[in-house]
Amino acid sequence: MVGPAADGFAGSTWGERPLLTRAEDLPRGFEDLLSAGAVDELVSRRGLRTPFLRVAKQGSTLPDRSFTAGGGVGAAVGDQVSDDKLVHLFADGSTMVLQGLHRTWPPLVDLSQALAADLGHPVQVNAYVTPPQSRGFDDHYDVHDVFVLQVEGEKRWRIHEPVHPRPLRDQPWTAHRAAVEEEAAREPLIDVVLRPGDCLYLPRGYLHAATALGGVSTHLTIGVHAWTRHALADQLVRAALADLAEDEEVRASLPLGARVEDPASTADDLELVRDRLLRAVEAVDAARLAAPLGAQVRANQRAEPVGPLAQLRAAQEVETSGDAGGLVLRAHLAATVEERPDGSALLRSRAGDLPLAAEDVAPVRRLLDVDPPAVGDETAGGRDRSTGGAADLGPDLARRLVLAGVLVPR
Repeated sequence: MVGPAADGFAGSTWGERPLLTRAEDLPRGFEDLLSAGAVDELVSRRGLRTPFLRVAKQGSTLPDRSFTAGGGVGAAVGDQVSDDKLVHLFADGSTMVLQGLHRTWPPLVDLSQALAADLGHPVQVNAYVTPPQSRGFDDHYDVHDVFVLQVEGEKRWRIHEPVHPRPLRDQPWTAHRAAVEEEAAREPLIDVVLRPGDCLYLPRGYLHAATALGGVSTHLTIGVHAWTRHALADQLVRAALADLAEDEEVRASLPLGARVEDPASTADDLELVRDRLLRAVEAVDAARLAAPLGAQVRANQRAEPVGPLAQLRAAQEVETSGDAGGLVLRAHLAATVEERPDGSALLRSRAGDLPLAAEDVAPVRRLLDVDPPAVGDETAGGRDRSTGGAADLGPDLARRLVLAGVLVPR
């Protein structure tokens, strides 16, 4: 998505400055990811509900009831997207925002999973479909980095300097509304028209607003929710506080008559706590943060999509034939094995937790000793996906792993 700038992107661009890459500098366009027909299918035939769709006009988000309706007989759902209402709203200048496409549209499910694995940061995908000469949202900033992929039509983007650089997820632009409006009134840092196949990268915090030109404009926004040092600090302090809970002096009650609202009343106690907290922070080993951070990694993205019917058939075939050779490790599992003192273990992954007997640990470790490839890439990293050891697991363990969503049919 960044073309010739790929070599220096990680060192000089990521998280630092915007980057525009024109279609002619990229190997292919984006029309295979989302087309006009795909948009029509999603809003008219897929039974989408809020919040998978938002509608906005001239900077304001419309209430859900303006574009939803009941599902009719046999679908007692009151907030399904109404294609009839959308026809009128879109013709009247409203922008459709298809949210969570990394969960609902297969090409973008595959792209987002592969991209998240490459970047090491969670990824989401939205689409913005804007009628001619219309603007969806006022100048604002996002709390995540974005790659804007122009799919159809043309859209003018105006980019301004951050008013709050590198915002965290709980620091939205609305908390700096006056500064945003003041900066937006100045000359833009970038004023550019995106055409089909162009890509624009914006680090979190950069102000932006976009207006469709001429015809209908559709662009994808790939949001990258970057891990930050603040996230590490949060886990570090949590671990230190857990240790302080074992310190009897820190657990002690304050004196009778304490006035915690008076700094002078708590000065000595605060100094003791500060000293113990600093010592606790210094004592936390980095390896101790792996488990809670790993849990967040697993929660932030999905594993490769899996079909319940296909999994049951695969489990039955293993049970009948005793052969697990046709199975492969499910992609994007983020799986780890946590061993226990008795030799047993817990297999943790995006498919859930699975207890392992002592004799299962070694074969499962061999199974995981292959980097899972991107969806559809059978030779990721130059290693065939079938070499993870599934055939050596034995039918009973293989069947359990299939039903647990760890192994899938090739």
